[in-house]
Amino acid sequence: MEVTPTVVVAGSVVVVSLVTFVVWGVDKWKAARGAWRIPEKTLLTLAFFGGWPGAWFGAKVFRHKSSKQSFRRKLMVVTILNLALFGWILWAFR
Repeated sequence: MEVTPTVVVAGSVVVVSLVTFVVWGVDKWKAARGAWRIPEKTLLTLAFFGGWPGAWFGAKVFRHKSSKQSFRRKLMVVTILNLALFGWILWAFR
């Protein structure tokens, strides 16, 4: 298999999504125990750098950050930016 920019980006999204999913779970675990929390800025940064699928999946699985609308809007913007960038990469390197 040829290593193209598309393959590199897709692979990176998978790895960062897995990390993001785990971090989402850890934050939910900490929230349930009243412990120190992972800042929203960190969660959004992980999502921005390709972890948005893991963020959405983590929100669903852990029922975490699912009712805070301001956070969900920010996550939606990050997701749209990532999809636009990925679409551009697919188009530019076809």
